[in-house]
Amino acid sequence: MTERAIYAGPALRRLRKREELTQAAMAARLSISASYLNLLERNQRPLSARVIVQVVEQFDFDPRALKEDEAIGGIDGLLRRFADERFADLSIGRDEAAELLSAAPNAAAAFARMFDSAGAERTNGVDPLRATRREIERWRNHFADLDEAAERLADEMRMSRAEIGPAMAERLRDRHQLAIRILPRDVMGNAVRRLDLHARQLQLSEMLDPASRTFNLAVQLAQLEHGDAIANIAGGAQFSDSAARHMFERHLTAYFAAALVMPYGRFLRACEASGYDMLLLMRRFGAGFEQVAHRMTTLQRVGQRGLPFFMARFDRAGQISKRFAGASGATMLESDASCPLWSVHRAFERGEGYEVQAILVDGLDSGPDHWVTITAAVAGTGATGTARFAVVLGLEARLAEPLIHARGISLRREDAMPVGLGCARCFRQGCLQRSLPPRGAALRFDRSMRGITPFQFGEPGTG
Repeated sequence: MTERAIYAGPALRRLRKREELTQAAMAARLSISASYLNLLERNQRPLSARVIVQVVEQFDFDPRALKEDEAIGGIDGLLRRFADERFADLSIGRDEAAELLSAAPNAAAAFARMFDSAGAERTNGVDPLRATRREIERWRNHFADLDEAAERLADEMRMSRAEIGPAMAERLRDRHQLAIRILPRDVMGNAVRRLDLHARQLQLSEMLDPASRTFNLAVQLAQLEHGDAIANIAGGAQFSDSAARHMFERHLTAYFAAALVMPYGRFLRACEASGYDMLLLMRRFGAGFEQVAHRMTTLQRVGQRGLPFFMARFDRAGQISKRFAGASGATMLESDASCPLWSVHRAFERGEGYEVQAILVDGLDSGPDHWVTITAAVAGTGATGTARFAVVLGLEARLAEPLIHARGISLRREDAMPVGLGCARCFRQGCLQRSLPPRGAALRFDRSMRGITPFQFGEPGTG
């Protein structure tokens, strides 16, 4: 079974303090540099197997204790939970979260456990969507073993065919005795892909665009040839809810499929050479905007990292149906609402093309607040003309200079569009788009004056 990376900085720090050692002294005991130990304690590097062995041997340490912070998600995991609108008035920052995790790890674990189970709509107290997303976040949406396996398979298939789509169809036919059939919508019904083992057919809906057809071929190959590896990773998550495990397994299958269509090395080189040009990448790899955007959030291979993007998908009601922070640190994705001043909400009106916007997010307790975002409207899978979503790709503004899409966009903070976390969590005064007063603010009323919004308020806790 594939092992997850272990980020256990607070546990390592507590061990060092218990032993009354400086970072330099402990680093010497572990045969690593003090600077590397500092990165480990700050959860900026995972513990390698060699370091874990050294910790156990040098300090007679129970290795199970190293995983206690991993279950929480470390400091970032706590911060994501503290970013919930219920805690908006508390302004809990990174330093306070780090102090809690270091000084009272069991209390932090208890809070995390209670938070994760609170508000669940299922009768068993488990929200499968939340549980799945937390697991993806613990991996930082990068599954190195799946990436490497998909890259090897892609290289193997390209030995016989130049294009990945025909190569996958050929492999399904030759190795798995499966013919590809494109069937009318009225025959497929609500299905866009169906495996008919009796007829030895992989059936695809005619409503799928070329990129989606290719992706579904990749999904089928992932299930047939790497299903065991995917199931092992999903099983290692130890979900208490079967629906969460199945959803995580579905995510891993799609991850492998994307890695097959867009192999890590080739895709990263194309990103860097083109300035992360979305149109070029879509054309070169035969993928859609959403597929490319999601793939960009996964580029975290050690020694071969891409830029740390986030990606999210919105429906017309402003609900987020997908959100992947990757290594971006984008805590704003935790909010249940978003700001109408963010260009993502204009995607449905715009139709074709992209909109690039620099935003400055107000009200964040942690994480970066200055971003460059690229937004496009996309059609739902197999439902052209009936279901549409807005997909947004984001990168910290300080890292955005290499982006071809950032050319002509000011990267200065003072020029960015101020946006909030939804009206209930936003304390900006005088916003023409305000529809609700901020939660926790004292409302003020003046019979002699009517402001530009019906809500006049002070800061939280003020009269």
